[in-house]
Amino acid sequence: MVACPANRWPSGRIAALSIFLALANGGGALAQEGAPPTTPSQAQNNLPPNADVTPSDWSVHGQVTVVDQGHLGFRSPYSGPQSLNPGNRQDETISATAYIGRRLWDGGEIYFDPEFNQGDGFNHTTGLAGFPNGEAQKASSHVPKFNPARAYIKQVFGLGGEQEDITDDLNSIAGKEDVSRITVWAGKLAVNDLFDTNVYAHDPRNDFLNWSIWEGGAYDYAADPKGYSDGVAIELNQKRWAFRVGDFLLPRFSNSRDLDTRIFQHHGLQAEFEERHQLFGQDGKLRILGFANTGYMGSYAQALLTPTIDITQTRATRTMTGLVLNLEQGLTDQLGMFARFSLNDGRHEIMSFTDISRSGQLGFSLKGSAWGRPQDTVGLATAINALSGVQIAYFAAGGTGILIGDGKLNYATEDVLELYYRAQLTEWASLTGDYQFIANPAYNADRGPVSIFAARVHLQF
Repeated sequence: MVACPANRWPSGRIAALSIFLALANGGGALAQEGAPPTTPSQAQNNLPPNADVTPSDWSVHGQVTVVDQGHLGFRSPYSGPQSLNPGNRQDETISATAYIGRRLWDGGEIYFDPEFNQGDGFNHTTGLAGFPNGEAQKASSHVPKFNPARAYIKQVFGLGGEQEDITDDLNSIAGKEDVSRITVWAGKLAVNDLFDTNVYAHDPRNDFLNWSIWEGGAYDYAADPKGYSDGVAIELNQKRWAFRVGDFLLPRFSNSRDLDTRIFQHHGLQAEFEERHQLFGQDGKLRILGFANTGYMGSYAQALLTPTIDITQTRATRTMTGLVLNLEQGLTDQLGMFARFSLNDGRHEIMSFTDISRSGQLGFSLKGSAWGRPQDTVGLATAINALSGVQIAYFAAGGTGILIGDGKLNYATEDVLELYYRAQLTEWASLTGDYQFIANPAYNADRGPVSIFAARVHLQF
């Protein structure tokens, strides 16, 4: 667990929760379901939306999330530079975010999301490709660290016709918009605010915690170690479909804290088509996403030719391409399912996300109406993560990636099972118990399996 010396938040969780409770009791508006697409750093509230939308010029919300997570000891005949520690382990992450939005003019809005983060994932967020804590960042800190998470402008161009209500929510100002519209975002935000969203599995502050379940595991979206980037996106929205394109800055090199501003040479481009339908009277969405990252990245094949298997010596301007298929489907009024399949070419160094070149996931989300807790949610999902042939050879030879590296490798797919129960205690507070079972951690059949337990407190107003 993260210790709390004098210069840290006193008893991190207690102080963070106390600050938030003081704010919440001050009468802040409750966030509603239907927020803009979210990321590991932006939560959705699963409460029903307010049917009576009153137009506003401001949106102000906040959240605090604490995740206490531990794993039991497991079999490990050897360890490498980025192996999961085989002993019993417990760690903690804390985040506190303000979401501030202001309407500038007709269709124009500006948003700023200041955030504080503290804590660490297991092994400083290494050791597993499907990492088990979506609140853990690669840029961890043992003291509260400020991050201007988002600062962007949004412009909506209505195309006329039918309108729909937009509820007051995280990064959403109450009002009305044409269903047929063009929306432009520009500034600092997270690529997966807009791309590869899924109502059942996309928010580690409220639903699944594992990286390869709340995101397409092989989707190496442009981001700094905290999960954000600078860029522009544009979307054409219609009633039954939407099409969006975005171009964002990549890190200067793999996992770099600095973004590469050579925008005409290096950038992360993605395009996504979203189809909306009803099946047996239940809403569903199918998304097809393609991405192409052109950046300063290494080659696994060339790294195998270096004396020390050093991929950093092989870096040059290269392009990685990939695909994500993403389905969400209501089955009943209380039960929904989701599935994703993602892949990338597996030839070049991962720039931002995690060491996965193929990933498939399937899961279900059930509301608690059957046992008298309609705002509670239970989720069950599995993910199977895989490497390309040249990646297998690279890690077997002792190479290290963005998250993994055992020094040697007896390859097998990394298999993840996650179960959570989220109890909605009040309109603004939830408590989640989470269990994950991971076989072949970091694709190594010689190590594991590992059982991981977590408790999550999420407060939001």
